[in-house]
Amino acid sequence: MSTMLETAERPAPNLIRQPSGTINDLAIRVGTVNGSGSQSANLVLLRSLHRMGIPCSGKNVFPSNIEGLPTWFHIRASAKGYVGHRLDPQILVCMNAQTADDDVRQLKPGSICIYRDELHLAELRDDVTFFSAPFSKLVEEAYPAEAGDKGYRDKLRKVINMVYVGVVAYVVGIEFDAIDWSIRREFPGRKAKAAEINIAAARRGHAWAEANLPRNLPYRVERMDATNGQVLIEGNRAAAIGAMFGGASVLTWYPITPSSSLAEYLEEMLKKYRTRPDGKRTFTVVQAEDELAAIGMAVGAGWAGARAITATAGPGISLMAEFVGLAYFAEIPVVIVDVQRMGPSTGLPTRTSQGDILKLHYLGHGDCKHIVLIPGSVGECYSMAIEALDLAQRFQTPVFVATDLDLGMNLWLTSSFEYPTKPIDHGKLLSAEDLERLGGFERYRDLDADGVCYRTVPGTEHPFAAYFTRGTGHNEKSGYSERPEDWKRNLDRLARKLETARCSLPEPVFDEPRRTSVGILAYGGTHYAIVESRDALRERGLDTSYCRMRALPVHDTVIDFIDRHDRVYVVEQNRDAQVATILKAVVPPRLVDRIRSITHYSGTPIAVENVAPAILAREGLTESTNGHGGERLARTSDEPTTE
Repeated sequence: MSTMLETAERPAPNLIRQPSGTINDLAIRVGTVNGSGSQSANLVLLRSLHRMGIPCSGKNVFPSNIEGLPTWFHIRASAKGYVGHRLDPQILVCMNAQTADDDVRQLKPGSICIYRDELHLAELRDDVTFFSAPFSKLVEEAYPAEAGDKGYRDKLRKVINMVYVGVVAYVVGIEFDAIDWSIRREFPGRKAKAAEINIAAARRGHAWAEANLPRNLPYRVERMDATNGQVLIEGNRAAAIGAMFGGASVLTWYPITPSSSLAEYLEEMLKKYRTRPDGKRTFTVVQAEDELAAIGMAVGAGWAGARAITATAGPGISLMAEFVGLAYFAEIPVVIVDVQRMGPSTGLPTRTSQGDILKLHYLGHGDCKHIVLIPGSVGECYSMAIEALDLAQRFQTPVFVATDLDLGMNLWLTSSFEYPTKPIDHGKLLSAEDLERLGGFERYRDLDADGVCYRTVPGTEHPFAAYFTRGTGHNEKSGYSERPEDWKRNLDRLARKLETARCSLPEPVFDEPRRTSVGILAYGGTHYAIVESRDALRERGLDTSYCRMRALPVHDTVIDFIDRHDRVYVVEQNRDAQVATILKAVVPPRLVDRIRSITHYSGTPIAVENVAPAILAREGLTESTNGHGGERLARTSDEPTTE
């Protein structure tokens, strides 16, 4: 098998047939080629399901090149509201000859495969329903060539994707009115001609399917009313909106997948909403020459009083380490959004991971420990971006927001965001009037015994306002010092400040419906797989409690949660069980053995199949094929779990 095909999910062993039919419990996988224009077609399918009121989500699994390598788009629709990744599509669309054979072999028995007729896939299996469609012929009928159009063939290569949209719509019962609406949304305004061409292609595919395929196929969707007031949005866009509402005034960044779109969205919105009628901008955006420069500029802006933010990924975090240490020790506010991807090294730039958590918490040489906010939804990407800007200035320190590629770059359902009502928190910031009243100022003196000192910013017009900012040893007056007592006093105060901050961070979310011996602890985008896994475990007779961590350092109630359970499975998307490692360092020794790890680190988004079977096996329970997706959970995790 070629390396190129290794990026797809591997088939699950010990499978049995899927149910004879389902309503609003659908998974579609589309296999295409990067750069072929398929993204628009796939978004049309996703938005059409949303338009029909069905909870849904979409995931783009794409290569880290510009064009030509395989890409897959996963669509999930669930009446139960499950929007996490699903490994077993009932509907497979094969448009890519490079991966078609392998994609078909991964299907479960009873699935449906729709493929372009030149691929000849039907002989591969006898337990899958194959529909061969003449996509090339149909697209030419829907979009005939115009005389003199030299770009016709290239356009045809992209429009052909809308033909499979029409075929899939017929096969699963997506209303064509929803398809029509979604295409017009994808091609608005001056793209109206393109919209009509694509609608014609989708309509031709639908008509062909209606004339040539069976009726009453087993995997169907029907209109619901479950998405009113909800929108589909990426976590990166949500975080950008939050940064704007949180008062971000300086954005410095260097392009890196998967965080670039966050910076691009924020820049676009700042230009739109922070430009005065006279054309004067009230913000600064700098695309730096590298991540080192980006964090240096952001730290400088934070020192000057701006609400400064930068966005990056794991390799960028590595470059930022020294400046982050400076900001920690000199006590300068800055927000760093890390949209995590698969490492180490360059790794898999377009695959998701939670592999930076430990590094973010301890980034820097010497004794450094940082605030890390961990959003578990696009709604929290929005709210935590706002909160991070407040926390950075309140505690005069770097604050990380740890999202991931899956949450950041894919579309998720969320309720409309609430307009912030709290005033911006600048923390202990002294004005000239404050300085006059106090009669003096010592930058690093802890007047309130909470570890948080008072600060001034450049431009404060008072002779007491000035101080020397340094990353070297200093005393309470910010004077240079190598005295052991000054150094230790500073480190102890910084630890005390972090302890003060710990009580101000987003608290964990608990779901403990009844007393159970087994708990599950997770964080970030892993949440959606946990929700579904708990239902699957419950239907097999295993009740669980759930704690979703939302910040580091660890909240006391997390330790209490571990204390209430005999075993707590910490589920995370990294190899080395990073949060479990942090927990074992902070819980009392008697609780260490209660912490068990389940890890997923293939780069694909975590799914119920990666969680529930592993917990069942560790609990010594026999899996059943009854109830919640039993035929799906007859799979065991393909990765090791660690104690």
